[in-house]
Amino acid sequence: MADARAAFDGLGDLSDAWKAEDCAAIEHLTAEAEHTIASRVCAAAREGRAAPALRAYADPRFLLPTREGGEDGEEGAWFAVLAGKPEPAYFVFVRADGRWRLAAGPIPLVGKAPETEGEAVVDAAADPKTAVGARLAPTRHVAFLTDPAGVGGAGVSGVRFASGDPMRRLLAELVRAPGRVRPDRLVTDVRIEGPAHALALPGGGSLVFHALRVVFTQKPGPGRSSLARPRYRAADVRAFTGGSPATVTGGEILVLATKVAKDNTMTTIGMRRVLADITEGSG
Repeated sequence: MADARAAFDGLGDLSDAWKAEDCAAIEHLTAEAEHTIASRVCAAAREGRAAPALRAYADPRFLLPTREGGEDGEEGAWFAVLAGKPEPAYFVFVRADGRWRLAAGPIPLVGKAPETEGEAVVDAAADPKTAVGARLAPTRHVAFLTDPAGVGGAGVSGVRFASGDPMRRLLAELVRAPGRVRPDRLVTDVRIEGPAHALALPGGGSLVFHALRVVFTQKPGPGRSSLARPRYRAADVRAFTGGSPATVTGGEILVLATKVAKDNTMTTIGMRRVLADITEGSG
């Protein structure tokens, strides 16, 4: 608990690093999804793009997972925090290269946080009743978000999210995106970004913290040498690429907290969406 509190209090150092655009410090203090975001966003901030502002979070509730045969201080150990102020948000910290680093967060709540039994909880990977559902959650997200038939709620992937869930809205956005930039050509893709971490929930099911990368590649339409309806602002493209390329690929990171029920139905509990990179060409 002392290590967890110290790591959470260390968010102030990360906030200061973002304010100073100290990319080396930011990369030192982050891991996994947050490190991926920082590696390009900080460099773009030095080129004029607005840097993310990490607010001062307080009123933490610590969720410290037990791992069979694991030690708290070993590489790969992790824990989560649900901060209550200024707005409820999850944070995930991992032990990497000898120190605790921020792996995901803030993940603002978009649904009701599931109940847990105190601060000592079980890593879902160590619970046979929850391990499979938790492990497959990111893959099932990809299946859902790459299934155009799922817009109406009955896709061929078999994955279901309730009406009003942010994943339903995101799928609708991805399906409609190519039509909104015509005559430009737009291709979308969804990929898993980094590892997932999951807590077993009382009564069954799990709470999974994970990330996805949503990729948009936009090219000029036939007979054109420039984009007619660019998806990204010219200033953002210049900050990331240093120029004004005709074909661009944008990578947007979704940092998620997903509740997986005993019957494997999924509900989005928390989500943050970040433009993490723009590159020239169809990379």
